[in-house]
Amino acid sequence: MGTMLPTRFGNLCAIAALVLTVQGLSTAASHPNKEMPPVNVPELALSGGRSLRYERSFASDRDVKLKRGFWTRVLDLVAGPPEVHNLVRPYSVAVDSRGRVIVTDPGIPAVHVFDFARQKYKFIFRDGKESFRAPQCVAVDSHDNFYVTDSEAGKIFVFDADSNFRRAIGSLKGGEGFFKRPTGIAIDDAAQRIYVTDTVRQKIFVLDIEGSVLKTIGTNGAAGGEFNFPTELKLVDHELYVVDAMNFRIQILDLEGHVRTVLGGADPENLNFFRPKGIAIDSERNLYVVDGLGDMVHVFDREGRLLYYFGGSGTGPEEFQLPAGLFINRDDQIYVVDSFNRRIQVLRYEAAKQQVQGARP
Repeated sequence: MGTMLPTRFGNLCAIAALVLTVQGLSTAASHPNKEMPPVNVPELALSGGRSLRYERSFASDRDVKLKRGFWTRVLDLVAGPPEVHNLVRPYSVAVDSRGRVIVTDPGIPAVHVFDFARQKYKFIFRDGKESFRAPQCVAVDSHDNFYVTDSEAGKIFVFDADSNFRRAIGSLKGGEGFFKRPTGIAIDDAAQRIYVTDTVRQKIFVLDIEGSVLKTIGTNGAAGGEFNFPTELKLVDHELYVVDAMNFRIQILDLEGHVRTVLGGADPENLNFFRPKGIAIDSERNLYVVDGLGDMVHVFDREGRLLYYFGGSGTGPEEFQLPAGLFINRDDQIYVVDSFNRRIQVLRYEAAKQQVQGARP
């Protein structure tokens, strides 16, 4: 019996040491001199009393989960800290009606689901028969199901509102065979249609909700309604916004494929996008376009006039390195995929109640 006392005593000492260690770490972390200074980015004042301001950024599951408690930290010291899921090479982003932020990450390859309201996170990694190879773009329907294109697998992966995998669309029923490189995707809930750009096939596929091909839009070329490696796609108020990447332009089409507006182009008289990538539309129908190599976001009005731009190369707040995807929610929060900085930056566009004095355009 006596031989057990040193063991018990040793265990108690070890636990006490752990407690003191955790307390010391906690105290150091909460010490005023150790706190990180708050990010203070000047608000951009725009014409008409509108403004753009930086809100925050996030880069891993640590940014969404609850702070770990005292005894959880003790357990971490004994068993080792839990695995951290960082963004590696994020590409596309979408936000559902519950505020969950869904991010594709071909650098892993995986999909991250950040639920800030519930302080939860889900990491979706698929292997086996229906595995991820390069998850590219993501779109959400009115029931919070989300659809992920995989440009290398040549498929669309469909997940329900609880992030459970439901099915894959790869074989295109209707005599079209398979996708070659699906990239941009948009969902028309009212018509039960899926729109997908196939960058290699140089066209937009229009599918029913089960994946059967109804028709295609476009062909290779430089004329209106033709494409040269189309990529990103957005559907807003019965209009398709298409990133026509190697024609260096954005085309706005009706649902039949007729051209309504063209922004940019190789003509030096037009505004050139050096590398157009993500696109999004705010509540005032302004169009936001990511210039991937310029590390900026350009903002245009409905007539295609440049209103302003923001960003620039760097690693600080409101600076980007090869930005990619873009999403704007119903509250005009702007989510920018800052790909090579391995993070998502969140800004907000808003109209002030009164005219801002000294605003710069």
